This record gives sequence, C-alpha cells and structure tokens, in this order.
Amino acid sequence: MSADLPTSDRPSIAELGRRAKAASRVLATASTAAKDDALRSAADLLVARTAELLEANAADVERAEAEGVSATVVDRLRLTEARVEGMAGGLRQVASLPDPVGEVLDGWVRPNGLRISRVRVPLGVVAIIYENRPNVTSDAAGLCLKSGNAAFLRGSSGAITSNLAIAAVLREAVAKAGLPADAVILVADTSREAAVEFMRQRQSIDCLIPRGGPSLIRSILDNATVPYVIDGDGNCHVYVHADADLDMALDIVVNAKTQRPSVCNAAETLLVHADVADAFVPRAAAALAGVELLGDERTRSLVPGAAAADEEAWSTEFLDLRLAVKVVDGLDDAIDHIACYGSGHSEAIVTRSLEVADRFTTEVDAAAVLVNASTRFVDGEEFGFGAEIGISTQKLHARGPMGLRELTCAKYVVRGTGQTRT
Repeated sequence: MSADLPTSDRPSIAELGRRAKAASRVLATASTAAKDDALRSAADLLVARTAELLEANAADVERAEAEGVSATVVDRLRLTEARVEGMAGGLRQVASLPDPVGEVLDGWVRPNGLRISRVRVPLGVVAIIYENRPNVTSDAAGLCLKSGNAAFLRGSSGAITSNLAIAAVLREAVAKAGLPADAVILVADTSREAAVEFMRQRQSIDCLIPRGGPSLIRSILDNATVPYVIDGDGNCHVYVHADADLDMALDIVVNAKTQRPSVCNAAETLLVHADVADAFVPRAAAALAGVELLGDERTRSLVPGAAAADEEAWSTEFLDLRLAVKVVDGLDDAIDHIACYGSGHSEAIVTRSLEVADRFTTEVDAAAVLVNASTRFVDGEEFGFGAEIGISTQKLHARGPMGLRELTCAKYVVRGTGQTRT
C-alpha cells in the first residue's frame, strides 16, 4: 500500500486481489449498522486529516503543473478544503441511504410448493481503475462498502500521492469500525503493465469499472478479461426547440457548458432550431464569453467569430471551454445528429411542448434524457444516490449513474419441504 516501499517489497497485484476477495466475504454478511459506522468514521477522519490530504495533493498538483498538463486535468486533480468536506459529505450521505443488500426483489410460490424469491446480494470485489480524480478513491470506497463489496482501486500516477493518503485514512477508519481494512485496497504500482495485470485478475475481480478518457477505455476493451461496465465519454447535447423559452434555454446552455466544463456531463454541442437561431445563437454566444465556439455555416453567419466545425468537432468530448454549435431544421434533424454523434451519456431538450418532449425522451438513445434542465444534473449525488461509482453508457447490467443498487446483483433463494423433480 505504501508508495515508499521498494517495488520488490510491494504485494503483488494477485496477492492484493486475494486480500480483497477475502474481505468481500466478510463484507457480504456485515450488518448495515457496522457498514454505516465505518462510513461515518471515514468521513470524520477525512475531515480531521484535511491538512495531510491537502499536503499530499499539493505534491501531485505541483508535479502536474511542472509537466505542463492542461488546466482541465489540474482542476480534476486538485483537492481543496471544500472538496475534502464534499468527500466526507458523500460518505455520510451514503451511510444515510437504505442498504440494498438483502432486499427482496420479488417472490412467488410454484404449484409444487417451492417458494422462490430474488434477493439483492453484493457483486463481491468491485475494481475501479481511474484517472486524476482523487475524490473517486473516497466515493468508490464508500459505495462499495455500503453495498457489501470490497473496493479494489487502481488510480493514475498523476494522483498517486493523493490516492495513497486518502486510501490510508479510509482503511484506518474501516478497521476502527471493526471491518476488514482490506475492504479498501489501492494498488501503488501505476505502471501500464500493472494496469493490464489488474484488468486480468479473474480469480478475484467480479466487476471492473473504468473512469477515464478514451485511451483508458480502449485499454479495457483490448486487455480486460474480467467483466466490466464502461463509464464512457460524455459527448452531451442541448437542443433548443422552436417553441423554447429562450431565457430558460440560455440559462441551461450556460450552466451545462460552463458550470464545470471538465466533467463528463458538461454539454459539448448546442443544437438550435432554425426558427429561433437568429434570436438565440447571438445571445448564446454573448453569454458564453470565454467559450470557444465551433459552428456550422449557419452558425458562423450569426457569430462571425466562431471557428468552423468539422466531423471531429461534432464527435469530440472537449472537457474544456469549447462548444460545437449547429443550426438544425427541426426535431428530427436534432435527433438524427445526436444518434450519429452522441456517446449515449446525457441529452437535453428545451421546449414548451409535451408532445415534442415525449418524442425526444422516447427516441433519443442515451443513459439519461432531460427536459428543460441542465445536463449537469446527471450525477449520482444529484439523483439522490449519494456518491456515484461512475455513469454507465452501456446497457448491461447498469446504465446511467451507478449507485448502491447498481453494485449488487440478484440471487435466487429457493425454499422447499423435501420436493424432488420427476
């Protein structure tokens, strides 16, 4: 677990996986009270150790800035007192949520008297591989713990000092609450070879969740031999329909793009109905001061300072103060554009029409569709899940923000009175 251990003295990834597996068997039967005590203890200890965490994080931030990484990456990496308090608040919120483990999903009795029920159970060992987001260490561990899973974590080299410090605090708190410290295990080796080995721990990992950019996702697709859920790109759109309240639309677009542009639920493309383009596009450009606009020909005729958008612009998750803008001929054109370029994450429409809204929510294929609201709300905490383990853009077994229930599966329990099959 320690970054200062010589490489030869570190436990192997296979050994760490075995430890996580052993811890998962204890966690699967842990009481709700024990798990909640551990979460609250971890929250308190994070706050108490804020100065230590910020000192560790400062080393990562200084190294990143010296390497010339983008402001977006530094923003994702940086911890502040408020962000540490937010991590602690997320753990407390998870502790306050209902425990999904043991929930009876349904049940029935067969004609032969067998009583069959379907019950929520933990996945086991949930592995998370992630980039430059030290808060993920706390968020993932908290959700895994409450749902009865061991958290097997592998962060990036850029955040390793922060991640080790956070993981150490979490492990100490979990142990103080009487649960295995190995409920939270962080891999200290951040080499590419270690990442590939991590993705192949079939003896220990029950589900792998990547949180990162296209290169990480491609590595998962190319190398992973364990089951995984893709936390994919967020090429999100806001479509302003002809009947939209343009003041509302302006507020939504500005919020969706600028409130925190470095995250996956920020808007990357604005689609505007041709009937309101003359009135709306120049207003949007003025309100989005500081945002680089890339537009189609009709957009550039209304905003001469906009750069030309190409195929790459329509399909790119910028994660920055850049926005692609296109004037469309109607709802069908908007839906077709999203179908062609969207990543299946979050898509929004601004409209006064219930019929139009219903068509949009029915026909747009995405994990989340929003009507008259910012894409920034597609988030586990905003949905009431506490923290989130990721936002799945695939369809098996989870889709959208992944909270506690998405970290469980179902087990059939069959009770009989001696029945045998003929």
